[in-house]
Amino acid sequence: MNQMTLIPLLPLLGFLINGLLGSRLPRRLVALVACGLPAVSFGLTLGLFLRLAEGGAPFTETLFTWAALPGFRLDAAFYFDQVTAVMCLVVTGVGTLIHVYSTAYMAHDRGFSRYFAYLNLFLFFMLLLVMGKNLLLLFAGWEGVGLASYLLIGFWYEDPEKTTAGMKAFVVNRVGDTGFVLAAFLIWFFAGTLDFLEINAFFNANQPTPAVMNTIALLILIGACGKSAQIPLHVWLPDAMAGPTPVSALIHAATMVTAGVYLLARLNGVFLHAPEAMTIVAWGGALTAFAGATMGLTQFNIKKVLAYSTMSQIGYMFMACGLGAYPAAVFHLYTHAFFKACLFLGAGAVIHALHGEEDMRRMGALAGRIPFTFSTFLLASLALCGVPPLSGFFSKDEILWSAWSAPNGSPALWLVGSVTAGMTAFYMFRAIFLAFFGPSNVPLLKQQGIHEPPASMSVVLVVLAIFSAGAGLLGMPGVLREQFGLSAPFFSFLSPVFAPGATGEAGHGTELVLMLISVVVTGAGILLAWVFYGRGRSLADRVRRGAGPVHELVSRGYYFDRLYEGVLVRGVDRLSEEVLAKRVESALHEGTLVKPSEGVRATTRLFARLQTGNVQAYLLYALMGLALILWWGVAHA
Repeated sequence: MNQMTLIPLLPLLGFLINGLLGSRLPRRLVALVACGLPAVSFGLTLGLFLRLAEGGAPFTETLFTWAALPGFRLDAAFYFDQVTAVMCLVVTGVGTLIHVYSTAYMAHDRGFSRYFAYLNLFLFFMLLLVMGKNLLLLFAGWEGVGLASYLLIGFWYEDPEKTTAGMKAFVVNRVGDTGFVLAAFLIWFFAGTLDFLEINAFFNANQPTPAVMNTIALLILIGACGKSAQIPLHVWLPDAMAGPTPVSALIHAATMVTAGVYLLARLNGVFLHAPEAMTIVAWGGALTAFAGATMGLTQFNIKKVLAYSTMSQIGYMFMACGLGAYPAAVFHLYTHAFFKACLFLGAGAVIHALHGEEDMRRMGALAGRIPFTFSTFLLASLALCGVPPLSGFFSKDEILWSAWSAPNGSPALWLVGSVTAGMTAFYMFRAIFLAFFGPSNVPLLKQQGIHEPPASMSVVLVVLAIFSAGAGLLGMPGVLREQFGLSAPFFSFLSPVFAPGATGEAGHGTELVLMLISVVVTGAGILLAWVFYGRGRSLADRVRRGAGPVHELVSRGYYFDRLYEGVLVRGVDRLSEEVLAKRVESALHEGTLVKPSEGVRATTRLFARLQTGNVQAYLLYALMGLALILWWGVAHA
């Protein structure tokens, strides 16, 4: 067993140990197994990453032959190239930090060992997803993370609300998976393979009709939208906040929701030859980013603000993929993992300090009470808002520049992305002013228990805050590279995977102007948040009352849930009750069960009458039967 194979298998081993034996092991040993094995996986990933960075070739490991037919062979194989390396570093690195954080956050939970078993299981499936060399192995991991997320979202299964949230996430993702499976069948039909390298090579050399290419690409997009919570399959993400807060950081910020972005990037050979589908991906991502930001403006639950923010930021990544700017999408995925994980875990520290309180209207004045938590949360918020020189500035600016300069980009697309960036700054500082400044609205019973997080949580927040600040320095914008001779090692590292020239070229002067506009827009969003919430909330309350139906529309998530409930859920229920149950099922029941059983009963009654006990009657029946046989024989002689 080589180094690459151990990367996913070590978390699986942790799941088996804690899942089977955890209830009988000391909690310290459970935590050591749960945190130590992913940490070793991170070390192994780092070793392979360094070999790739030194110019080594991608690694391939075939485990066994899954299926072998004439002209078709499918292996269970791992593939480790530059994109896989980035994803594995995020999954194992951020994943290990969240495990460490959880040892304190979940210390008093009676499901301690079960929780860590589920976390390890999730890491195994996520690594299987990103390391799989073909669509089938990716799909196994894809479904596995869906199962693990269901278990983790509904971890506190005794609460019906939480189990319902887990089921909702599971069902909505299955809708997206239908598109994924149909796309895989079409790819196999035309390309005769499910191997990623062979798929991209085939479609780069042999394109079917545009209709076929766009159909395949749109079906892949449906699957990606389900996993990455993009419109119209985004409705599961806010409810998924029902799980423990570290789960939100792991699944809904750093790893699982980025799986759709990874799928689009991995199958770039399909999308680059489906221009109409690419346009839909770009505008779908832009509109999701915008809609997610508007919904974040109206939330008071601190975790739901971050959930809608995640939906919005993934929208940026989809927009970049639709523009062909795959390196920019992966770069934002990488930086987003750090600052969004830091924000979720910072929110977890606030909730931990307030004994479970999540409503920002019952917070306030916490900056002075928990200054360490506040400082890390503030730094990660600035990174998310795109304030230079923090990480989010570099990655988000790269996407906005692609929106302007790419061949299928446009000023309108750039404008949507820029306005969304301004709203991002507004809702994040709205959350900061509500939670950390102003008068204290913390209930009296919780006032005395406010405290900073323990050491294991604090160390993780520091590490994530450092990366939130500095991770973007690996991807300097083109204008800065040209003017100051800076490098962009992140993009250089990804260059063997993504073909150059995916985006067009406008002047670097234009890029600098757009960059300055982005900074001004972000500053304006922060300033407006201070005007509305930093100086008191009376103005915000008046605007909210004046907005009336518009505020209601946005705060209710544009009624997507109500639409699905009223049209799909109730429609299916009515179809089941009124048509299938009363007409189809009753007719089938009558034709397949009732009528045959009545016929059998009538036949048995007839034969029962023949059983008279009279010997003469039996002889008569025998003679009649013999006569019939003789007659039949003579007639057919």
